[in-house]
Amino acid sequence: MNQTQAGKQTNLQQAKPTGWKQSAAVRYLLLFMFVLLFYFSLAPHVVPETYDIQVDAPSDKDIAAPHQIFDSKATLEAQEEAANKIDSIYSNVALRNEQLIDQIFVRIEQLNLDDQVTVQNKVEIYRNEIPGKYNTFVDNFVKMNMGSDKYSDTLLDEMSKVIKEQVYTIPEETFYKLPNLTLDQLEEMRTVGQDVVRKLMSEQLRDAETARTKVAELVNASSLTNRSSREIVQELARFTIMPNRFLDQQATDEEKILAKQNTPQVVIKEGDLIVKRGEIITPEMYELLKESELLQDKRNYWPQLGLLLMAITIVVGLYTYMHQYGSSDSTKPSYSNTHLLMLWLIYLINIITMQVISLTQTDSAPYAGYLAPAALGTMLITLLLDVHLALISSVLFAIAGSIILNTQTGQVFDFQYGFVIIVVSLAAIFSIHRASQRSTILKAGIMVSLFGSLAVLSLMFLTEQLEQGPLVYSLAFAFASGLLTAILVIGLMPFFEITFGILSALKLVELSNPNHPLLRKLLTETPGTYHHSVMVGNLAEAAAESIGADGLLCRVGSYYHDIGKTKRPSYFIENQTNMENPHDTIEPKLSKSIIVAHARDGVDMLKAQNIPKPIRDIAEQHHGTTSLKFFYFKALKQAEEQGIQVNFTEDDYRYPGPKAQSKEAAIVGLADCVEAAVRSLRSPTVEQVEAMIQKIIKSRVDDNQYNECDLTMKELDKIAHSLKESVIGIFHSRIEYPEDVKPKER
Repeated sequence: MNQTQAGKQTNLQQAKPTGWKQSAAVRYLLLFMFVLLFYFSLAPHVVPETYDIQVDAPSDKDIAAPHQIFDSKATLEAQEEAANKIDSIYSNVALRNEQLIDQIFVRIEQLNLDDQVTVQNKVEIYRNEIPGKYNTFVDNFVKMNMGSDKYSDTLLDEMSKVIKEQVYTIPEETFYKLPNLTLDQLEEMRTVGQDVVRKLMSEQLRDAETARTKVAELVNASSLTNRSSREIVQELARFTIMPNRFLDQQATDEEKILAKQNTPQVVIKEGDLIVKRGEIITPEMYELLKESELLQDKRNYWPQLGLLLMAITIVVGLYTYMHQYGSSDSTKPSYSNTHLLMLWLIYLINIITMQVISLTQTDSAPYAGYLAPAALGTMLITLLLDVHLALISSVLFAIAGSIILNTQTGQVFDFQYGFVIIVVSLAAIFSIHRASQRSTILKAGIMVSLFGSLAVLSLMFLTEQLEQGPLVYSLAFAFASGLLTAILVIGLMPFFEITFGILSALKLVELSNPNHPLLRKLLTETPGTYHHSVMVGNLAEAAAESIGADGLLCRVGSYYHDIGKTKRPSYFIENQTNMENPHDTIEPKLSKSIIVAHARDGVDMLKAQNIPKPIRDIAEQHHGTTSLKFFYFKALKQAEEQGIQVNFTEDDYRYPGPKAQSKEAAIVGLADCVEAAVRSLRSPTVEQVEAMIQKIIKSRVDDNQYNECDLTMKELDKIAHSLKESVIGIFHSRIEYPEDVKPKER
């Protein structure tokens, strides 16, 4: 909390309003008005115009695309055409078939060396085992590579299918020749066969028969001289050769999908005619208009429903924040229907200004939107309500502005404007939240201009829109927006202050003017009390700022907190100059009544002068329900001297309260007590001042004076330290320092 929040928390911490100000029906009506405001202000920008047309009937008007429309049917046709142009993809598989022919020759060698097996049995074994090795070789290869990254499963399935379809059948007579081969012959045949298979399988083969026709030529050119050996090698090589290039359906499908994805969408640009007037509506046109949600007979309520839900969500979120923030703690703003109405007016004004600026935008000059004084509402809320509510509202204004000022087709939001609005709103909040005079508004407007221009410049660089004309115009509009915002805020502030009775920080500064009638009365009739009030204001302001409370409210509240003493000035010690104390001659009970009455009298005087309630609360609550111990003990002593039985208690000598309801009231009460106590000391030391402050705070804590405000012990320590420093500074000449510390050094 800081000085400028006087118009926020101060004015909002009022007694519960009566009548329409607290009426639930009025509150719901205002919330409904918020929903209507958001819905109808944003609807023209998100809900397209619809048309009443029929298939095979002429159109009675030109129908142009309200925004960029994607022709889904034409896009699908273009995608299919692009996919059909993709040829089937074939992939090579490294089978290493020379290993298969090597396995066959190894088996022939093993079986030919076995004398226990007859020739006929060997022939039968070859007839069964050699074809089996073909299938086993293929199945083992598929099994080893299934699930690997090298080959897809669909490719392996296709390979197994094609290879088994193109298997070569070895002639029957070849099996009868195998048992007669010697080891030397087999060794030479194996080498030749492996070389032939390796060479032919190095080519890309979709059809194995093409390579098999070349086997005889390669074998005849080899070192084999025996005719029978050449024939056997040829047959075994033809058997071993397989296709090694296969259709890769998965890769083909992926390539077709990629081609579809890379096909640009067929679009109809904003403003292009979809249907000319008098043109017969074809089914294709009708479907396009239907998909574009431009038909009345097929009316699509989803955009309206979406916008309504968005408006309701925004309003519910805003009110939930206001309700919880305002009611969960007595020291935080309590928003009444008055504040809700004022907030609605601020939103209305801010949205209207953005709507007006949006009318100046064109396709060639969209940057005119940067002229919108979007920070207007944020600055008003900061000054009149609450800085936290202003932060929330800046986000909502950014959402609304990104819709209202959007010039991009096919998009609901243009977050370039949303980003700029967020930047200028935050700049406005942090520039204005410490405002103490109206010239600060102009300074804040300049800060909005500078940060808005910086935000626009960053966007221009990011999007590489570096053309001189648009760049200069964008920066000029952004800079002018801040100045326009400041002018509007200065003009609207008096309206809200007068209409809603808002106590803004600027109003507080005006109330602190010594020429105010009440302050002049205080100065002329009770100069001692006036001086005391000024001192209390200095102490209270510093203490409040040390814990983040409203220092300006504490200062101004201190000026008025003892205004009630002007009714009976001579009964208060600070005004008893060169005169006897009248309390010495009257009963303690009457003295108590006179002293206690100054708080109530002050409230009445402040109310008569239309002083805002937060200041009246300080005047009423700064003593809380503390006890007037001096008069209590004086009464006890008199009763003892007179031998009268005591028929009163200490509670009869207490202020009526109420206790402090806010941190500010509690701080002013502490500063009031500390200043009076220090003034009563003849030659106080630093240690005495510190002990006295701690004693005062402890006595009030023990007396439960802060049970109704949210001061923490940590904050009380900070307040005590601030009061000590302030007292030392104010009463520097009267306070004695330890002998080992020189006054100058101190």
